[in-house]
Amino acid sequence: MTEIASYEPSTGELIWSGVVGDADAEVEAAGSAWADWASKSIAFRAETMRRFANEARAHKAKFADLIARETGKPLWEAETEVDAVVNKVEISIAAYNDRTPRLLLEGALGAKVSVRHKPHGVLAVLGPYNFPAHLPNGHIVPALLAGNAVVFKPSEKTPATGEYLVSLYRKAGVPEGVIRCLMGGPEQGKTLAVHPNIDGLLFTGSARAGSALHRQFSETPHKILALELGGNNPLVIWDNADVEAAAVIAIQSAYLSAGQRCTAARRLIVHEGRHGKLIATIAKLAARLIVDHPHAKPAPFMGPVIDNQAADHLQQAVAGMERSGGRILKPLERPSQDLPFLTPAIIDVTEIAERPDEELFGPVLQIIRVKDFEAAIVEANATRYGLAASLVGGSPKQYEQFWTCVHAGVVNWNKPTNGAPSNAPFGGVGLSGNHRPSAYYAADYCAWPVTSVTAELVRGSIATGLRRYDPDMIEN
Repeated sequence: MTEIASYEPSTGELIWSGVVGDADAEVEAAGSAWADWASKSIAFRAETMRRFANEARAHKAKFADLIARETGKPLWEAETEVDAVVNKVEISIAAYNDRTPRLLLEGALGAKVSVRHKPHGVLAVLGPYNFPAHLPNGHIVPALLAGNAVVFKPSEKTPATGEYLVSLYRKAGVPEGVIRCLMGGPEQGKTLAVHPNIDGLLFTGSARAGSALHRQFSETPHKILALELGGNNPLVIWDNADVEAAAVIAIQSAYLSAGQRCTAARRLIVHEGRHGKLIATIAKLAARLIVDHPHAKPAPFMGPVIDNQAADHLQQAVAGMERSGGRILKPLERPSQDLPFLTPAIIDVTEIAERPDEELFGPVLQIIRVKDFEAAIVEANATRYGLAASLVGGSPKQYEQFWTCVHAGVVNWNKPTNGAPSNAPFGGVGLSGNHRPSAYYAADYCAWPVTSVTAELVRGSIATGLRRYDPDMIEN
């Protein structure tokens, strides 16, 4: 048997170990169970989800501690993640009722037209490591509510959190066959994604993996595919009088979760010649951020990135930008080469001729100076991604221009790029998604509409196109 293990980023200590699972067995178990679950009423499934929320609420301390230790994020942030898991249930119930209601319409000749929704069957969910409970839960709750069975494969970097999340569903009364947990690495994820007996895949992860899945699913148009991918997100700060407030928004956008949010600001676009005080204020505030282990006192703003491989990649990327003409304003420091703690970095990349359009998943903020607001919009759109964008400062007219012209699924004003509300749709365009937004709109891809036209009496008529009746006509 092949084993899989998880290590605490902040200490390097083993936190969990287990056996790699069998995708065939998990899909078969889900396939045998989903029809009975789908036959339950929506009221029954909703109450089961509410019991799950109660279980997560009751075990918040243990759940948050596990998330914090396995991801390295501060305990306070892990606690907010558990809160998001709990809150997802009522939001999903409201969304299901709103987005997939039963409609009754009037048809011709007294017929009735109804629209109802059916679950797909067995849905696979592939989860990420940055929010190992909240993000997969955002797929799983709507999927179960709609009557699907779910095979969930947690990230190989956060299997303990995934296993614990599934245990809470089962404590709440979700049948074991209806929620399955497949442990493993990329190989198990690929096997699950191509499995002939799944009816769809709900994926949160990198654009590279999402693009590969999109190509793969082109051969199976009968299967649903929902992609929630990353972003190279722009934050534009424009002629804003309150420099301190703007700096705080920049810090929150770029460095929350150690920059490991798909909505994190990667690029800060500023007005050439008016940016000096702003950048200096951001740099001073970034230098004050506490970077420490999850349970440290005082509480840290951010912890390490997920592992040493991720830290190595970020250091190499910053070094590459510096070699290409980038100017380091605040270095990406690594206090210990054995652990993935990184300090917040700021680099001016304005003079780099060909800036890499890459999602640097960590605490690295790139500064780009432009001459005017039109150039700021052009620069904001200089990416294949399209997840989040925010304008800080500017006028209402400029925000409307920004909203209209910027290619992104989340467009904010005077707010950070991250922290999207769960009671609204969430998703991106370009390399950031495939036009299947999650959060409140997850209900749309967890069930499919069926239109029925019915009448109490059998009636049939052909008004046009018949020859006159001839009794001598030979009938066959």
